[in-house]
Amino acid sequence: MNENELTGLLESLRRMGSDDLNVEVKESATTLSRDVWETVSAFANTAGGIIVLGVSERAGFVPVENFETEKVLNQFVSGMGDAGGRGKLANPPKYTIERVELQGVIVLVIAIEELDPSSKPCYVIERGAQGGSYKRIDDKDVPLSSTEVLALASYGRATPSDRDAVAGAGADNLDETLVDRTIDRAFSLTPRAMRGAPDKQTKLERLNILDSQGNVTKAGLLVVGTYPQQFYPKLFIDVAVHAGTQKGMAGSLRFMDRTICEGTLGEMISDAVAAVAKNLRRTSTVQGVSRVDSLEIPEEVLREAIANAVIHREYGDRFCGQSIAVDVFDDRVEVTNPGGLYGGKTRENLFDGSSRCRNATLVKLMSIVPLPDGAGSPAEGNGSGIPMMIDAMRAHGLAGPLFCPGFDRFKVVLYRSKIEPVDHGGGLIVTALKHYGELGTRELAEHTGLTISQVRSRVNALIAQGELEPTAPATSRNRKYRLSERVG
Repeated sequence: MNENELTGLLESLRRMGSDDLNVEVKESATTLSRDVWETVSAFANTAGGIIVLGVSERAGFVPVENFETEKVLNQFVSGMGDAGGRGKLANPPKYTIERVELQGVIVLVIAIEELDPSSKPCYVIERGAQGGSYKRIDDKDVPLSSTEVLALASYGRATPSDRDAVAGAGADNLDETLVDRTIDRAFSLTPRAMRGAPDKQTKLERLNILDSQGNVTKAGLLVVGTYPQQFYPKLFIDVAVHAGTQKGMAGSLRFMDRTICEGTLGEMISDAVAAVAKNLRRTSTVQGVSRVDSLEIPEEVLREAIANAVIHREYGDRFCGQSIAVDVFDDRVEVTNPGGLYGGKTRENLFDGSSRCRNATLVKLMSIVPLPDGAGSPAEGNGSGIPMMIDAMRAHGLAGPLFCPGFDRFKVVLYRSKIEPVDHGGGLIVTALKHYGELGTRELAEHTGLTISQVRSRVNALIAQGELEPTAPATSRNRKYRLSERVG
């Protein structure tokens, strides 16, 4: 970074009057600020960022006098564990340090890289993972919640929670009819699983509905139980219909409609799809001599989004007190489940068609059990779901789904209104900006599923067409984009 770039960056912060999501300024005139490690943790756990040392926010983002560059630099390098001793952080990120002249003073510009998900969380050692892990929200370093830390720490590990025995549950808590139908389908779909199984209990053990001691597993209860919520009262799908485009816009009327979907996972999926569908518009088209009614959002997309939330959510004990939320707004449907990305899946490879399985036993059972509405098995487990959703939405003239992974939750946004496509990528960018306001390049990539290079090329095209306008010079790391007045 040169002086002009740094000047442009600080001028942008000066106009806002504060740091932002990607930049943190600290004076550290004679010694390194103790809270710098919170910022390093936050940037490493979120999306990376820049720390500028030797600049005063209180004085209007100008360099401090008598900044002790070498002393502060050495303290930072030592704290990162690169001076031969123990550092301040566990799982420290990669970083680069530049000396940049600013108004005749040498300041330090430190670029912090985001950690690979398998290495998160980065945390302050003396406070431990639960108390010393941070994330970046706007200009603040915010402590991660216990469930966020747990979700990050278990990212790359197989979690056998779906095979845990359910305390107090026995075979009499299983739906005998559904169990028999599932066994029949297993003979058809996975006949070797039933090979040499002389009795029903053995068959149930082969399917991991029962464990080797005859206890009902969590997966078994959720898939073929009589009433799983007897043991896990919050494991349901909460479908809420809101007036307007945000929660609470109807004043004292909290919901236009609300459905709590309980029962087995298959029943929950079917009921949730029906609850959403009854609150969507239907369109009619003539095909040959027949008139065909269809939902404004394809039903197969709704089903896939809800089934994915059910199948891939986190079922560890710390998460079993959280339900899946399906929120229906005037312009979109949001499906949110507990548990972030898992097992090597990242924002970058989310769309590559590969399958990663947090709940292997559950996925296997859900590929066999019949759904109550006759829609077939809700889980394929071959990674084809997300590409199907994208193709189906675009085929209906809708924006592609937005996939929004968080530390301990995952949200899918399905837009109801049709878009005017500049091209597929341009249409996605315009739609994202309509709903989220100003976004940077990385944020647009996260919300649209496009790569960084794809976002840049489409953003440049949209700027040339007068559709978008930048919020800062091209050299500024604080540069974001918004819709132009004629579009917005």
